[in-house]
Amino acid sequence: MPLPQLLWLCSEEGLYSRQLYVLGGGARRLAGAAVLVSGLRGTGAQVAAALVLAGTGRVVLHDRGVACTADRGQQFLLGESDIGQNRAEASQRALAELNPHVAVAAHTGELSEAFLASFQVVVLTESPLEEQLCVGDFCHGQGIYFIVADTKGLAGQLFCDFGERFIVNDPAEGDPERAAVQHISQGNPGVVTCMGTEDNRTHLFCDGDLVTFSGVEGMTELNGQDPIPVHVLDGFRLEIGDTSSFSPYRCGGLVSQVRLPEVHSYEPLRQALEEPKIQVANPEELLRSRSLHAAFRALHAFRREQGRLPRPRALADTERVLELAQSLAAQQGPLDEDVVRAFASVSAGDLCPVAAVVGAMAAQEVLKAITGKFLPLDQWLYFDALECLTLEGAARVTEEDCAPRGSRYDGQIAVFGAAFQEQLGHQKYLVVGAGAIGCELLKNFAMMGMAAGPGGNLTITDMDTVALSNLHRQLLYRSADISKPKSAVAAAAVRRMNPNVRVTAHQNQVGPATELLYGDDFFQRLDGVASALDTLEARAYLESRCLRCHTPLLDSGTEGPRGNVLVMVPPLTKPLEPAGTARDGTFPLCTLRYFPRTIQHTLQWARDEFEGLFQLPAEHVNRFMEDPTFPEQLPAGKALEVLEQVQSSLQERPRDWQDCVRWARRRWQSCYHNAIAQLLHNFPPEHETSPGVPFWAGDRSCPHPLTFNPENDTHLDYILAAAHLFAQVYKVPPCSDRAAAQTILRSVVLPPFAPQEGLQIPLAEEQEEAKEPTDSEQLAELTRDLAQQRQELIEGEEAQVPLMEPIHFEKDSDIHVNFITAASNLRAENYGITPADWLTSKRIAGRIVPAIITTTAAVAGLACLEIYKLVWACRDLSCYRNSNLSLSDCLLLRIQPLPPPTYRYGGREWSCWDRLEMQAVGADGQEMTVQEVLEWLQRTHGWTVTTLLRGHTVLYDREEDEETRAQQRAQRLSENLEDAGQPPRRELELYYVCEGEDAEAEDARPPLLCFLP
Repeated sequence: MPLPQLLWLCSEEGLYSRQLYVLGGGARRLAGAAVLVSGLRGTGAQVAAALVLAGTGRVVLHDRGVACTADRGQQFLLGESDIGQNRAEASQRALAELNPHVAVAAHTGELSEAFLASFQVVVLTESPLEEQLCVGDFCHGQGIYFIVADTKGLAGQLFCDFGERFIVNDPAEGDPERAAVQHISQGNPGVVTCMGTEDNRTHLFCDGDLVTFSGVEGMTELNGQDPIPVHVLDGFRLEIGDTSSFSPYRCGGLVSQVRLPEVHSYEPLRQALEEPKIQVANPEELLRSRSLHAAFRALHAFRREQGRLPRPRALADTERVLELAQSLAAQQGPLDEDVVRAFASVSAGDLCPVAAVVGAMAAQEVLKAITGKFLPLDQWLYFDALECLTLEGAARVTEEDCAPRGSRYDGQIAVFGAAFQEQLGHQKYLVVGAGAIGCELLKNFAMMGMAAGPGGNLTITDMDTVALSNLHRQLLYRSADISKPKSAVAAAAVRRMNPNVRVTAHQNQVGPATELLYGDDFFQRLDGVASALDTLEARAYLESRCLRCHTPLLDSGTEGPRGNVLVMVPPLTKPLEPAGTARDGTFPLCTLRYFPRTIQHTLQWARDEFEGLFQLPAEHVNRFMEDPTFPEQLPAGKALEVLEQVQSSLQERPRDWQDCVRWARRRWQSCYHNAIAQLLHNFPPEHETSPGVPFWAGDRSCPHPLTFNPENDTHLDYILAAAHLFAQVYKVPPCSDRAAAQTILRSVVLPPFAPQEGLQIPLAEEQEEAKEPTDSEQLAELTRDLAQQRQELIEGEEAQVPLMEPIHFEKDSDIHVNFITAASNLRAENYGITPADWLTSKRIAGRIVPAIITTTAAVAGLACLEIYKLVWACRDLSCYRNSNLSLSDCLLLRIQPLPPPTYRYGGREWSCWDRLEMQAVGADGQEMTVQEVLEWLQRTHGWTVTTLLRGHTVLYDREEDEETRAQQRAQRLSENLEDAGQPPRRELELYYVCEGEDAEAEDARPPLLCFLP
């Protein structure tokens, strides 16, 4: 993306930065777009909020109705004072606060053709079919992108018409695939051997992908060729066209995927109604979706006929809708009558989670229409959660139970009944994380009335504070909230949306360090936990706590346009899969230092440079000033390295900004000229590992030294960023004057490069890790010298505490990212690697997970649908759903969770949820002794225990001598087990080994949970 566009989009320290990672250059077009959203109840509010947060230039809200009390059960933009006001005007006031960069207006008149003509995209929600057809015809004829989004009860409908020739500029998500070339054969076809962009990874190309080549040495005819198709042979080899006449391949090169624009054609709504193209995740869903297509049409017909929607759970109305659906769908094949009946029976209801899912998906289609990014929907999509009606409690709900009460929850009561609404109010839930997903969950909870009754409570905990970049995807926060605790701000927002919700804000991490606060008793009192965390480790810990305490858990996650929801219901479902170790961007040191192949390598090298220049030296100096003996606690080799770093840091202390610029210039020369020249001195371009086998081939690209030029923008960017950070470390006032820096640089004269003879450069990780023995005399002499320097500093006038300021890399600091970007791109230039722009460098180096409001809203809605089932205390596994969402191609897959695994132990079958529980109260009313526990296991289960343990502590071991065994058996369970500084536990989880166990039983036995008096 050109820098001026990037600066414009990130003008306020990256407000839209995470969205930019997803939408790329298409995000620029949002600012000039005008979108009409008609219908400002739940679905329309979700569409409008997402578009405003995304930065759409102009959003106009249309609604001719007035807000009523029942609207407040799904329309999160309305307050109590808005009742009786026009919905569009009331919503406009709330939306205008969300994003000052977006013009939000309200329109309460008719949708005339003259009015519609000013928009790029028109979205209709809650609209009669006649209006949909009329507006759809006009938009199709005028080239205006047209979307219908509608929700009724537990089902939703989405339709897109983007005209007869819609160009998708970038149909796929993520960056195009790349691979490093290792060899290319001369032949017909030629075979390319390559490796993926990260170590130990195969390429990710598919048959038919178009690719280009760059940086190939030898077979240079491939460089700059038009895109050519590939045929995949295996994970490392690709077939391309005829290379038999090309020059022999020598070394290097990158093969890159090319994505060409796609052209799509759409039918107008009038025709698409009769000949529907319905997108489904798998063919088995087509009958259900076709049935819902007929059911929505029948609902429109019923409304024209009766002047109202079907009464909830009214059998006659339901059967009439079925009759109409059968007559309308006669030409389109059979119907699933049970689906139509279920849909019709609750179609008068309004549910916030359903509106969130359908509204978010519709908003993503608007973004596709404007940006040309991702594949749009072709053309219909149906969504439903009608499985909620098969729950035992829901199936018994009557028409009387669903009658309106004049309550804000009437839309929800119409689906589940008044008694269920009361039960929702009693819920006790923990929400861990108040970020993007957490905000959407809390918004839905407020609308649903979760914890809004006697005994209910929502506990929100999040350690973070609100940052500017949160504002484009977290609708509970405003600019005035920046730097305030997220949990407290979110809790206040929930109270404004629904004053009856009982909500408590914490600012704690849920982890081993806070188990006194979030112990077993806390988790066991909860009705459920909603996880909205962004690290795998934190999610895994939360899952383990819920597994131990038999607490239901909803785990939600997103990455760009993808999202998922996993439900863990004890004891029905399989526990969530343990989170794997996330890739942390680490690579072999020899690859980073000498043989980088990809921009990921150079960016990681730049991160290491940052830490090695601006963090670790300052930390070591400050620690040495406080405690000069601390190196004695380190291994000799490490101690020498640390002390040399301390000495160097003290010697390099700058006096002023000019010294900082000169230091940066010397560092530039060392990294980008001298180090490369030394490498080429050891291994010249023509060097061979063995006769006829070039050294610089395959994984190794031959580098070239750079020559400094103060007029080169990247060179100067590095100098300014490095000098600024160096000045900050030494507490010297920095300067950002580029011209002044250039003047200083022109006066710097550096000695010519002189290679070091005999310098060993490691060619493998093992060689890199091998260290020469430490010179003890050198270490002792350095220690004495530094002790003297330390004393002089302490006594001198320049004494400061601390002496230096360590800088930790922060992805939201422009100067930090400036250094990483320049340092990485210079390194990339050394090795002929394609550089990365500032935004891409920030994403990779900052390990940022892309996030957009549409995905988080949809995922939160899907999670809340599972909460309905948990509140019903559903014990039927077939009613629950795990969800996988891909908004880039508008696909939603909802599948039944797997049952828990089972195993055999002690002659019976056990589930992973099973455990033995005993009230560990002895005959004397005191806590049991170990002997009494052994007797209980023998009496209750017939097991003779040979070993009893609590963690790594052995309570009983039959292999010990008789005296030791007697002492063990006489001990009370909690003797010598209290954790230091913590109150005694009232629950102990014990493990045991029984006589006669086979080897397979080692990890397959139910734990024993003892409840102490």
